[in-house]
Amino acid sequence: MLVMFVGTDRTQTAINPAQVTFVTQVSDGTRIRFGEGRSVTVTEPIDAVLDSLNQALRPHE
Repeated sequence: MLVMFVGTDRTQTAINPAQVTFVTQVSDGTRIRFGEGRSVTVTEPIDAVLDSLNQALRPHE
């Protein structure tokens, strides 16, 4: 399942929650890191990002 966020350049960004390795708050919003040094910065606050990522990782009933 993919989760959609808005990138700092105002484009839609799709994230695969299973590939996220680290999430941190930065001045522009929230940086989401993946393996191999890849990352994306989104405008949503860290609480909203973590909630969306966790929701996507939960088994659906």
